[in-house]
Amino acid sequence: MREIRRTWWTWAALSSLLVALTFGCGPKVNYDYSKEPDPRAGGFVIGPTDVLQVNVWKNEELSGRMRVRPDGSITMPLIGELKAAGLTPEKLRDRIVARLAQYIKEETAIVTVNVVEVNSYKIHVVGRVEHPGMFSPRDFITVLDAVALAGGPTRFARTDSIIVIRRDPSGVQRKIPFVYSQVISGSRLEMNITLLGGDTVVVP
Repeated sequence: MREIRRTWWTWAALSSLLVALTFGCGPKVNYDYSKEPDPRAGGFVIGPTDVLQVNVWKNEELSGRMRVRPDGSITMPLIGELKAAGLTPEKLRDRIVARLAQYIKEETAIVTVNVVEVNSYKIHVVGRVEHPGMFSPRDFITVLDAVALAGGPTRFARTDSIIVIRRDPSGVQRKIPFVYSQVISGSRLEMNITLLGGDTVVVP
């Protein structure tokens, strides 16, 4: 019995060591993750198909719910068309106030803008995950969140070779490496960046 117990503890210790070595290793990645923007720091950015609730104090005719058109604009009574996509709700509010000041007294132009439906934040997860596809989370998510949202990697996935494909506003595409084992071990948490709308996570 003692021999069996000693053998079991030896096997358990070797297994723990193997797991530690596996998660502690991985490809060496020299990428400056700090240069990637964190959308949570700058507030939510309105995008096409998002639905906004605009309220103008004591003016129900100017208030209402409106959907951002595919061209990124909204149309409001009295002031007409406004570009909304690419702005935070606060910046859009300021633009509405500035336009309304031409028609009503500035002190009565009290405006609030709220995003009531987030439809523009879309993430793609492709490759060896259980449920690849496009996802529309209601809040910002990280790479690890996206993989989990897609059901997790399959048994054949090469999780230490995951990449995030991101396209700059200028159209330039770049690949951001993500080493799964180093992230879940806690050794390279900076790799777990917050995804931007339009990002694609590739699990080979």
